[in-house]
Amino acid sequence: MTTDQRSIANLSFAAPGGRTIAYYDSAPSAGGTGKTIVLLHGFCGSSAYWEAVLPQLEGAGRVIVPDLRGHGRSSAPRQPVYAMEDFASDLEQLLAHLDAGAVWLFGHSLGGYVSLAFAERNPDKLAAFALVHSTAKPDGDEAKGNRDKAAQALRSDGIDPFVTGLVPKLFAPAHRESMAERVERMIDVGRGTDAEGAAATALGMKARPDRTGVLEGLAVPVLLVAGSEDGVIPPANTFTADGPQVKQALLEGCGHMSMTEAPDKLAAALLAFLGRREA
Repeated sequence: MTTDQRSIANLSFAAPGGRTIAYYDSAPSAGGTGKTIVLLHGFCGSSAYWEAVLPQLEGAGRVIVPDLRGHGRSSAPRQPVYAMEDFASDLEQLLAHLDAGAVWLFGHSLGGYVSLAFAERNPDKLAAFALVHSTAKPDGDEAKGNRDKAAQALRSDGIDPFVTGLVPKLFAPAHRESMAERVERMIDVGRGTDAEGAAATALGMKARPDRTGVLEGLAVPVLLVAGSEDGVIPPANTFTADGPQVKQALLEGCGHMSMTEAPDKLAAALLAFLGRREA
């Protein structure tokens, strides 16, 4: 998988209203046949967040990886807030366009919030569901204040200083220096985010409701993945559901970015969930 660009999206869909949704598709002619895996990236990321995991999913099914609105190569509509429901609507339109059928939906961080909004509206379109370093809980008061500060900083100073400050904090403390090249790669991916779109996304995350009931009520297999060193979303905030259909995976030594900190570990957890091998 190439690492010289800020998005790996190789195709695009003209959505209603003149917007573009960019996406990677491992099997564009597959239609609704076979297993369809959808990977959603986190805040100030892009489809490139998954570049180190994708090769390991070869043979597991058709893999679709969108750039969320305002991120990567997708359009950034000029509106003050991107609600999680707006992102979910984009995903609905894309999957309908691709005739994807019921999907195995994996959402990282922001992508998890979007996945929950999608699941709430489209339980019949899920074959399975996963949160990766994400949570069904809403923001607390301090986090909401930080979202406001982030939106203000993005609108006043632009994307570069924001992602330069944000991305290292997403890695486990021990990895910030030992994985300096990977940190810089993810900073560069973040530079491809539209500043106004990122600000609107921050405010959308602030406004998202508590969806723990949605997560607990899912009737499909559920995977919850957390990093033991995640300083953004601690494991306790990810592991909020249990039951016979729920599998929990704790990735030791990982921060918020296991897809680049430990892609082998994350891929093993995903493949075990997909029924391909034991974790």
